[in-house]
Amino acid sequence: MNLHDTNAHNTCPSTGPRLLRRTMRVAFAAGLVAIAGVSLSGSLAASNDDGPRRCTLATLKGRYMFAFSTTILPPAFGVTEPTPSNAAGFNTLNGNGTGTDTVTLTIGGHVVLQNVVVPTSYVVNPDCTGTYSVLVPDGPSFDLFVAHDGEEFASIVTGPPGNTGAGISRRVSAR
Repeated sequence: MNLHDTNAHNTCPSTGPRLLRRTMRVAFAAGLVAIAGVSLSGSLAASNDDGPRRCTLATLKGRYMFAFSTTILPPAFGVTEPTPSNAAGFNTLNGNGTGTDTVTLTIGGHVVLQNVVVPTSYVVNPDCTGTYSVLVPDGPSFDLFVAHDGEEFASIVTGPPGNTGAGISRRVSAR
C-alpha cells in the first residue's frame, strides 16, 4: 500500500501518512536538539577545562620577535609630514614587568636606530590586557593584548602623539 494513496483503507488518524509526517517532524526536531546539545556541551567543556584564563606579569617571559610597518605622523620623531616607518627586533621580557627591546628603526627610508638596546617596562592585568612602555625620552607606549599562554601578544601604539602602528609579537625563546 502506498502511504500517499487516497484509496488507502486505513483512515485512522493515528496511523498512515499523518503519523509518518508527525514522526518525521518529531525525529527531525529531536535531532536538532541533540546536535545543539552536543555543540553546547562541547563549548561548555572547552571553556571550563582549564578554569578561568588569567594572566600575570610572568605570563610574558622570554624573547619575542616583532616587525611592523606604519606611517609616522607629525610631531613624532620630528617629522613634518606623514612618513613611512618600519621597525623590527626583539622584546626580551623578564616575567617581572621589566625588559629590553633590541630594535632597528627606519623612518622615511633612513635607518635611525640599528640594533639599539633600550629598557622597557610592562604591566599585565588578570584579563590578559596590559601596557608596555619604552623607557627613553618620548619613547612609545602601547596597549597589550596577551595570549593566555604567553606565546604571543598584540600591541598597538597609544603615544606619544604621531606614533602609530600595531603588530603581533611571538615568543621565539623562553629566555
